[in-house]
Amino acid sequence: MQRLLRHRPSPAMVVACVALIVALGGTGVAAVNALAPNSVGPVQLKAGAVTKPKLRNNAVTGVKVLNHSLTAVDFVAGSLPRGPVGPAGPAGAAGPAGPAGTVGPITVRQDGVVVAGGTGAQVQDGAYSTGTVSVNCNPGEKAISAGTGWSDDAAGRELWVQRITPVVTNGAVTGYRGTGGNDSGNTSTFTLYVLCYTG
Repeated sequence: MQRLLRHRPSPAMVVACVALIVALGGTGVAAVNALAPNSVGPVQLKAGAVTKPKLRNNAVTGVKVLNHSLTAVDFVAGSLPRGPVGPAGPAGAAGPAGPAGTVGPITVRQDGVVVAGGTGAQVQDGAYSTGTVSVNCNPGEKAISAGTGWSDDAAGRELWVQRITPVVTNGAVTGYRGTGGNDSGNTSTFTLYVLCYTG
């Protein structure tokens, strides 16, 4: 024990050792804090380590973002402008045919008027005799079309239809009115036919 005490370090030696320890410790800390540029990347960072509060304003700019590295899910909904409307797509396949429709019962209703033969002269003003007749459908029926005919329809007879007009009742077509002209020189019956639809 006395031998150990005889070799006790001097105060100067103690101070020198302490200074050496402090110097070495400070160098280690400095070595940790002084990182080489671009030496920290995704591999060195834990997931979620970098959050928005840890970034300075405008720290990440367009120049620092890799082209085509962002997708629509990286942006807040509604923050991206709408693009132009694209071209129309091809027409889809035709759907199945629907069931065949049914046509309700149609009744032909008719009436006629006898028209004198006129003068019988060809193309003479005022020579035609005319007659008008009206045909109405029954209540609950709709008038959908009309046609005419003459009882004396021999070739070359001057028989013609002057007009056919619908009869409208409360905004609905309920019948038709027709006028025919005769200059054949023979009396003939002008007949009006009306198709009445029940549906």
